Amino acid sequence: MPETVLNSEIVTIPCLEDNYAFLLHDTRTGATALIDAPEAAPIREALEARGWHLTDILITHHHWDHVDGLTELRTHYGARVWGAAADAERLPPLDHALSEGDTVTIGDLEGRVIDVSGHTIGHIAYYFPTAGAVFTADSLMALGCGRLFEGTAAQMFESLSKLAALPPDTLICSGHEYTQSNARFALTIDPENAALISRAARIDAARAAGQATVPSTLAEECATNPFLRADKSGIADRLGMAQADPVAVFAEIRARKDRF
Repeated sequence: MPETVLNSEIVTIPCLEDNYAFLLHDTRTGATALIDAPEAAPIREALEARGWHLTDILITHHHWDHVDGLTELRTHYGARVWGAAADAERLPPLDHALSEGDTVTIGDLEGRVIDVSGHTIGHIAYYFPTAGAVFTADSLMALGCGRLFEGTAAQMFESLSKLAALPPDTLICSGHEYTQSNARFALTIDPENAALISRAARIDAARAAGQATVPSTLAEECATNPFLRADKSGIADRLGMAQADPVAVFAEIRARKDRF
């Protein structure tokens, strides 16, 4: 189902095996942005079903499953492409190269660029305050975070801390349907968390019904996502790291998830 806030609408589009792309539509001007382009066909179908014209494509990072459909979509719609200046050599050609703090304008909607390096170096997120959403791809995910393919635990912890500082009702529009497996792992880290236990049950029910579990809200993530809770004493105590720095606790959680 689309999410509608003020003069914007967000549509979640399942792609490939477990990816998500998102459409952000400015209802006043008709401008429409796509966040990431895993494959073209379902995105074109979603646009045509609504009678929307794609004006912009916002890329979060260079991994193939986030850019593979870009060339076809750009050619068909003539859309402008935005992406990280720091990762420009690995991205398709950019019309706008972005750095942290830069502004993205989609019709009347203004988004802020946040550097969320960790999963990759140069990964960016797009925060649109009036739409009440941040597009995080493989940085902050529903009950998880991306593997550290290129960055360090300290970099990812800093990136997640930036996102955690956004308003609690912000929609977290992340890039994959990994939530059910993330929930099973989260329960090994935080097994007495009542909010997590309840959320895991809702996730199981949603997946059994074939429903998406993305987007989530930042409030949900802060209450249940172990990667946002590395600074909580109960988490550190359970890991036998009572006196450890939160970055070290985060690194241990990430290492355990990699082995899970």
